[in-house]
Amino acid sequence: MPYTPHTPEEKKAMLNEIGFSSFEELIKTIPESLQFKGKLNLPKPISELEAKKFLSEIAEDNQNLCEYTSFLGGGVYDHYIPSIINHIISRSEFYTAYTPYQAEVSQGTLQGIYEYQSLICELFGMDVANASMYDGASALAETCHMARDLTGRNKILIADSVNPHYIKVVRTYTEGLKIPIKIVPVKNGTVSIEELEKLIDDSVAAVLVQHPNFFGALEPMLDIEPIVHKKNALLVTCVDPISLGILTPPGEYNADIAVGEGQSLGLPASLGGPFLGIFTCKKEFIRRMPGRLSARTVDTEGKTGYVLALQTREQHIRRGKATSNICTNEALCALAAAVYLSIMGKQGIKEVAKQCFAKSHYLAQAITKIRGFELAFPAPFFKEFVIKTAVQPDRIIETNLKKKIFAGVNLSALGGFDGRWTNHLLIAVTEKRTKKEMNKLIKVFKTLSNRPSSDETRLGEQ
Repeated sequence: MPYTPHTPEEKKAMLNEIGFSSFEELIKTIPESLQFKGKLNLPKPISELEAKKFLSEIAEDNQNLCEYTSFLGGGVYDHYIPSIINHIISRSEFYTAYTPYQAEVSQGTLQGIYEYQSLICELFGMDVANASMYDGASALAETCHMARDLTGRNKILIADSVNPHYIKVVRTYTEGLKIPIKIVPVKNGTVSIEELEKLIDDSVAAVLVQHPNFFGALEPMLDIEPIVHKKNALLVTCVDPISLGILTPPGEYNADIAVGEGQSLGLPASLGGPFLGIFTCKKEFIRRMPGRLSARTVDTEGKTGYVLALQTREQHIRRGKATSNICTNEALCALAAAVYLSIMGKQGIKEVAKQCFAKSHYLAQAITKIRGFELAFPAPFFKEFVIKTAVQPDRIIETNLKKKIFAGVNLSALGGFDGRWTNHLLIAVTEKRTKKEMNKLIKVFKTLSNRPSSDETRLGEQ
């Protein structure tokens, strides 16, 4: 964004226009106790040229996935992004488009959304997909309000194997309505079936499960589904869309609502966003789905046209009838996902999923052959796995950083787990990782195993 300072004369003119003589008069309604009276200790003013140079120097400190080998996971992954995606979404008619309020002048945007919805429905095996949410976390949180409206019940059960950041967002979304959130404990890396049966009752609106879960493990969805529906609650699942290249889609195990993070479908990590919230459900729940839907129709001359068929967000209808207050437009991210799915096709998605599966298992098998490292959970996994280690995870991460490798995520340092997973490292492997890169990581693990530090906790002592 351009550097646009205001002169004292311009500030005075703006204040005069709105009827104030000074900035202090403008903010006089703010209690003095809330006003900052101290000094900010700002550096001296600099020119636009100097400011751009200074910000560029700061940006150079960011570690780039183009220069590092990434085994990071936990919701954001280093998948290959075909060049055609950026070429298409950078076109001015897409890149500058905002929310399509006027359908007659937004046909390209609406068609792009419609194609995205159609592709997501086919991938997820679900009846309906909306025109996207903010991200995977907000999509999952929105299901709580939807389930509450559909069932007339208030309680939500959420598996402790769901991404801890997602759980925090769920708690934030539900706090205002005082919706009770109960956590279903984990056993051997997946949701405990016994605990689920104990916790579920006639007051439960929905059960939220991530599959593959945050630890990368595959949840027993065929065991969970009948338990949930026996109590007439809704089954909500959060999935990795890439996994659906080889795993059963949510529609086939009777999920009522299925959501996910679309970042892996052609979007870069980008320091954490913007991302893409995928939201799908059964057809009978369509009028309670948050956001909006694009649909295809014909005009009076029989020509194909695209419209916003359902506009259930509060920007479009009366607040009391809105299903959500989602305001932004994620259509550009949705378009990237649509382009990715279109050019990859069924076989391409399947091939990416198969490579993720094969490479992650190769790496897991190799690491667990090294003294002091073992798989934390016996459950089958897709592309992520957790290593229980005798070497402090931070030491593993720091040692690998020197070799330009992001080794994984230290679970004990992750907010939401409260230190429950000490000496556990989450590792993700995508189709981009080569055997040479994986062997380089394995070599570091071997080196650390042969030279343990004095303060490390042995596996046998835990």
